[in-house]
Amino acid sequence: MTGTAPARRAGSGTGRPSAARRTRSSLRHLFLAVVAALYLSPLLYMVVTSFKSRQDAGSSTPQWVPHPGSLDAYREILTSSDSPVLRWFLNSMISASGHALLVLTTATPAAYALARLEFRGRKALFGLIVATLFVPPVILLVPNFLVVNDLAWVDSLPAVIVPGAAGAFGVFFLRQFFLSLPAELEEAAQLDGCNRWQIFARVVLPLAKPALTTLAVLAFLANWNDFLWPLYVLLSPDSLTLPAGLATFQGANNVRYDLLMAGAVIASLPVMLLYLVAQRWVIAGVSRSGLKG
Repeated sequence: MTGTAPARRAGSGTGRPSAARRTRSSLRHLFLAVVAALYLSPLLYMVVTSFKSRQDAGSSTPQWVPHPGSLDAYREILTSSDSPVLRWFLNSMISASGHALLVLTTATPAAYALARLEFRGRKALFGLIVATLFVPPVILLVPNFLVVNDLAWVDSLPAVIVPGAAGAFGVFFLRQFFLSLPAELEEAAQLDGCNRWQIFARVVLPLAKPALTTLAVLAFLANWNDFLWPLYVLLSPDSLTLPAGLATFQGANNVRYDLLMAGAVIASLPVMLLYLVAQRWVIAGVSRSGLKG
């Protein structure tokens, strides 16, 4: 019959996904679940082992569920007079937080100047800053130690807070973000009578919260996980940060896997909590910082 609409194919135009599409989606989710399980299994086993008894933790047979569960490892590691873990934890929190604050303080104005201000030699200066990213950090151990020693900062927290606070990565990262911001916003603020500092403080910084949060998290993690430099400049047990302190603790308890895993849980817990709180800004900052070169 003329004028009759052709018969629709099965599954088309009904708003429901086809069987093949549902199968592909299920396989994709299954694959992602397997990958996630592979990545999370060491972390999960670390947590499980920290709640085992000393005998079960040293057993050659893996046990994913402790029978029975025990808090002895946490009690021992937190009350030990030879290994002041709580003191190391506090030192790491102060060091990482102070370092992140200094990184933001130094990198933000430098990145904005390189992104928005016109001055002679700007590109050459930026290229020189980026070139320092290719210098192996181990080369700077001796020069940094000599500077810290001359400032009488050895065996104190400023020795692990200040060095590296003016690194090139923060400048590069924030510059990329500032380049992605529309210049029209700053021009509109300038027409309203704002000077350069007011534009930076009232317009640019509020828009840069995702990038600033991302950089603060990355700087915090870099300082929190730093192991080699604190071993050079922190000498007394009470001055150590958590990674350096746990390394000495491991040397004294190399067969106490329950204590070692409990220390690892204490060291990783703040990092995971920090990322869970800031992940929304971290994702937004990373996605926006790569739009322009």
